Amino acid sequence: MAHVQRMSTTMLKTLRDDPADAETASHKLLVRAGYVRRSAAGIWTWLPLGKKVLDNVSRVVREEMDAIGGQEVLLPALLPKEPYEASGRWGEYGDLLFRLKDRKGAEYLLGPTHEEIFTLTVKDQCTSYKDLPVILYQIQTKYRDEARPRSGVLRGREFQMKDSYSFDTTDEGLAESYRLHREAYTRIFARLGLDYRIVSAVSGAMGGSASEEFLAPAAAGEDTFVDCPKCDYAANTEAVTVRAEPSDPAGHGPVEELDTPDTPTIEALADHLGVPASATLKNLLVKIDGEITAIGVPGDREVDLGKLGEHLAPAVVELVTAEDFADRPDLVRGYVGPQGLTVCYIADPRVAPGTAWITGANKADTHARNVVCGRDFKVDRYLDVVVVRPGDPCPRCGAGLEIGRAIEIGHIFQLGRKYADTFGLDVLGQQGKPVRVTMGSYGIGVSRAVAALAEQTHDGAGLCWPREIAPADVHVVAAGKALQTELALDIAEKLGASGVRVLVDDRAGVSPGVKFTDAELIGVPTILVVGRGAADGVVELKDRRTGAREELPVPEALERVRSLA
Repeated sequence: MAHVQRMSTTMLKTLRDDPADAETASHKLLVRAGYVRRSAAGIWTWLPLGKKVLDNVSRVVREEMDAIGGQEVLLPALLPKEPYEASGRWGEYGDLLFRLKDRKGAEYLLGPTHEEIFTLTVKDQCTSYKDLPVILYQIQTKYRDEARPRSGVLRGREFQMKDSYSFDTTDEGLAESYRLHREAYTRIFARLGLDYRIVSAVSGAMGGSASEEFLAPAAAGEDTFVDCPKCDYAANTEAVTVRAEPSDPAGHGPVEELDTPDTPTIEALADHLGVPASATLKNLLVKIDGEITAIGVPGDREVDLGKLGEHLAPAVVELVTAEDFADRPDLVRGYVGPQGLTVCYIADPRVAPGTAWITGANKADTHARNVVCGRDFKVDRYLDVVVVRPGDPCPRCGAGLEIGRAIEIGHIFQLGRKYADTFGLDVLGQQGKPVRVTMGSYGIGVSRAVAALAEQTHDGAGLCWPREIAPADVHVVAAGKALQTELALDIAEKLGASGVRVLVDDRAGVSPGVKFTDAELIGVPTILVVGRGAADGVVELKDRRTGAREELPVPEALERVRSLA
């Protein structure tokens, strides 16, 4: 028997107008439909209907995690400083970390993620290879002090997340745990009704090797990803790689200095010389953990600082300042070239050995032609750090890439032994010797999945929830007076007794027009209207997504709804 929820007694207030600060569809509709309310910047209250949707997402996640042998635990959200100091993340997280002290002065944090605590938990509980493999997971509130919380529950300072961790004694075991999670995630997102892509990603501050993201394409997404229309390649733009073949340097003449007054920018230089920007070499100076480093890319490309930061995490990357230039007279602002540089030089793969460039001559108002990579300067490290553009070649098949926006809804990592090394997580192996454990980390944004679904499935009238996570199976609307209300409640009770989840609009003094508008806004997948045909025992069934309507006798309508639920 399922619960029948009566709107006359439910704390539910819908709004006709969008919130003034709302920019995304999910933000507007989740507030207007009475699912959430803002408590503070980036902090949200989940109201009765919203909590049902949130719990339904959690239920699907739990069922699929349990199916791969996951064991649910609940770790504290308030965590001691010491484990995060040991891992280095107390400092690496910077301003994103909520820090606090107790009355005795001991320092704590509100957990943004729990690798450290899970590692220590397994160290305490598992001592032998016979105790492994093990998969532990939790659905927990996480905290990040976002500088600009926005888009409603899409980017908050407090949010619900499923994080799971696998512990194995071998790399082969880790690969199998990773595969189990990957397959579980595909089932979870399919059941939730999400359109998603699995894309290659960079591990960043998490560390580890293999890393993939699950992205839900949406205009409101903050992630960008590339898709190849010819093959199955897909990647976060921060993980896109490029293939560049070395060139023969023999065909290039000697370095030639050029008088180029007032040309500190690529645009000015290209215009002055009458050459395309792609013939020039741009050299951006940054500081990596305080050390000045030059980043070389073709002049027609931009450095993606986010991508650079992900590649170099946990190092801190920042642009050099005027003061930095003043302290280094050998670095001439606007005229830096890689030849003769005394700082580390990182280059995009397009700056391949044997390629020749027009670049700065490390003198004011002077550039140099025929500066050849490998002959006139060396690259200390290659990283793909340019902003990806539509049409860039697919690294797998060479076709032009397409770029889209998406919401990150899941991320899986093969962490390896990073945290096991930090905390000495060993078990006694089969040969009687200690074996270092290897780990995987796997996250799903539970509250974010709600917003992603709202973004992908809404229409002009409101929300359109997939049945699996909707707050009810059917929304019964009493569109009339006593006769319609009495029949609507009778239908609701009969459906509830059959296990159908029912939301019934039995509010007195509310016009049918308002009730219809609210039904569309709330977004339950099936709407059953008890209206003018009530006296003849006829009701109307409406499919919320397609808008298809059908008048049916009450017994037939009941059977139809039961078959859909």
